[in-house]
Amino acid sequence: MASVKLGSKTDAFQRQGQAWFCTSGLPSDVVVEVEEMSFHLHKFPLLSRSGVMERLVEEVSQGEEACVIKLPDIPGGAKTFETVAKFCYAVKLELTAATIVYLRCAAEHLEMTEEYGEGNLISLTESFLDQVVLDNWNDSLQALQACDDILSHAEQLGIPRRCIDSLASKPCTEQKLLGWPMMERGGPLQSPAGSVLWNGISTGARPKSSSSEDWWYDDASVLSFALYKRLILAMESQGVKPEIIAGSLYSYAKKYLPGLHWSRGPIAPRNHSVESLSEEDQKLLVEEIDYLLPLEKGLVPSKFLFGLLKTARILRASPLCVLNLEKRIGLQLDQAALEDLLMPTFMYSMETLYDVDCVSRILDHFLAMDQVATSPGLFDEGQLSLTPITMVAKLIDGYLAEVAPDINLKPPKFESLAAAVPEYARPLDDGLYRSIDIYLKSHPWLADSDRDHLCRLIDCQKLSLEACTHAAQNERLPLRTIIQVLFFEQLQLRTSVAGCMLVSDNLDVSGQAPNEGSWTTKAVREKHALKEGMDDMRSRVSELEEECSKMREEIRSLSRTKRWSIWGNVSKKLAFKFQMCSAQEGSVSNQNQGNHKSKLRNDKEKTKPASNV
Repeated sequence: MASVKLGSKTDAFQRQGQAWFCTSGLPSDVVVEVEEMSFHLHKFPLLSRSGVMERLVEEVSQGEEACVIKLPDIPGGAKTFETVAKFCYAVKLELTAATIVYLRCAAEHLEMTEEYGEGNLISLTESFLDQVVLDNWNDSLQALQACDDILSHAEQLGIPRRCIDSLASKPCTEQKLLGWPMMERGGPLQSPAGSVLWNGISTGARPKSSSSEDWWYDDASVLSFALYKRLILAMESQGVKPEIIAGSLYSYAKKYLPGLHWSRGPIAPRNHSVESLSEEDQKLLVEEIDYLLPLEKGLVPSKFLFGLLKTARILRASPLCVLNLEKRIGLQLDQAALEDLLMPTFMYSMETLYDVDCVSRILDHFLAMDQVATSPGLFDEGQLSLTPITMVAKLIDGYLAEVAPDINLKPPKFESLAAAVPEYARPLDDGLYRSIDIYLKSHPWLADSDRDHLCRLIDCQKLSLEACTHAAQNERLPLRTIIQVLFFEQLQLRTSVAGCMLVSDNLDVSGQAPNEGSWTTKAVREKHALKEGMDDMRSRVSELEEECSKMREEIRSLSRTKRWSIWGNVSKKLAFKFQMCSAQEGSVSNQNQGNHKSKLRNDKEKTKPASNV
């Protein structure tokens, strides 16, 4: 830290309790009261340096031997006035970056100009501030930090603005402006212990990498947010990269927001040093950080954004702040982890354990802002392209599996989140099937219509053989879904068997006898293993065919039973009517036959010879 020494006399001040005395041998003729401290001094040294002291002494003394002067508003208080008094007595003192702001403001307040003596305190402090302090990062930062205590006085002199302008230009410059020794080759010299050497002397400091851009993050985090915000805005105007700005905001927020260190619970780990702020200050800090963060994707970790969102919801930040954070997360949702999505519901109703609506909004923002060209033909057969949309689909499927056991989660909400992911985003539906199966298991009271709606989300053609095997034996699935699974599993097995048979035939045609030396032992083993696999597949196919045929027969028998029961009732009625009609027709025909016979007999009697008469 840079410093300048002033004065030449030895220290002639002595403190007794709450009073300072000058041991120059002359009796004190003026008492200056600053806060709770009293300074027993002499008029002449003060009058010769300060215009304010000259006027106050004239007003109060009026010929009296001793006078009392009160200075309640002096910047820096009693500690600063002690240094001012020593300067008036030409006592040895030292100007540093930590005290220069207080002395500069106190000198201005007391009107210690060149009119009251050459080389007065205003000119000395101003020269040291401009030429020494503002030329160095650490000194400028200390001076700016000191401005917090006397901000109104410092603002009148423009000290915070000058310090901020100096600091804002440092990250854009080379490392040599930071006060670190530079060498053209090999970097700064180091001692055997690893510290930086300056002219052969160990400084105790560790070397800083010239490529590192985050060296100032911890330093800037000591500032109050009002000054820190002005520093960040000045850096943006100076052209500092957005990723550097975002990194600094991330470092600052971690120091003052304990909610950023949460995992699933609101307990901060002990190894994190978090400054204490009130809830209102934390809420304002979250809103301001959201305002200052650049909008580019990937500048800060997704876990940091989720931490900001959780903190904003707990502290009831403005709706605009919450909406902006959800959009930021949605912009880089493919970089998030499953643990980040498991945000508890911060509402009094506690309808669900986790905030599913918030995740749904984040997913909508991702789908709206996703700029990656995706289409159903994007995925190659047998290969999964890990594009952002596929990673998000996998993430959402995992989230659905985690929230599925919640008994308060209604089917429409679960179904809408599952259906929000585009179909082409899932190369396989195993994750979706797993989440739906967990939901059905945790909600056994669901109606058949709700089960059918959920299972319609699953594309049975996109299930792996393992998932198909599990689904075929899953009693929680609707019968329609099981039949589809068995059908597509059979197709997959047939395709696999056909491919294996084709490979085996090619091996038989192209291969020679093993005893001729053209076949290696490994090839023979592979051929036998392939044949065994084919046999297993054939047996599995036959088993599936038997199961499908049994299920078809059961379905047919059920439908046939219903059909025959209806037909039996109809047939009984028809048979009864048929018998009635047959009986009537029989009686009619018998009557006709009898009439016909009687007519024939009459005809014969009429045609008898007359001799018989």
